[in-house]
Amino acid sequence: PNERLMIITGPNAGGKTVALKTAGLLALMLQCGLPLPCAAGTELPIFERVFADIGDEQSMESSLSTFTSHLAHLDEMTRLADAHTLCLIDEIGDGTDPDEGAAIAIATLEKLLSSGAGVIATTHYGRIKTFALETDGVANASMAFEDETARPLYRLLEGIAGRSRGLDTARRVGFAPGVVDRAEAILGG
Repeated sequence: PNERLMIITGPNAGGKTVALKTAGLLALMLQCGLPLPCAAGTELPIFERVFADIGDEQSMESSLSTFTSHLAHLDEMTRLADAHTLCLIDEIGDGTDPDEGAAIAIATLEKLLSSGAGVIATTHYGRIKTFALETDGVANASMAFEDETARPLYRLLEGIAGRSRGLDTARRVGFAPGVVDRAEAILGG
């Protein structure tokens, strides 16, 4: 009850967006009076509004880049969110310089937190993971991942920040091994 914002981290293709979409779907099912697949005793708030920034809505026609599309959604959330709002944000701050994106993301999350909204956001940015660890009212979570098989387990682990595993993912999908090896060397091993 004291945490209104959850930051979900973890590997690419590890289930972060699935968790985000599931939370949104369950919130909307509750609004419709549909039975939810939850444990006995589970309590869920009723939201008057559900905002979602999931996916990519770039448009050449409207001069809308991936980043400006995200900004439009985030701006609407920060202006309209209150204690009766759920905000679902996938890859917050993505699509621009990582430092600037993380700064915009943190400022947005601070604004949404102060509004009293319920927020679930996913990220790969270390600065946002640190923000989650250091900020009251913010929960850290990651998606469980089986290291041996590089397989997502689609299980949310509360209180733990996860690694992105970009190099592991690149290897798993067959990305050019020489390029992945070079990337690993650039990172320092």
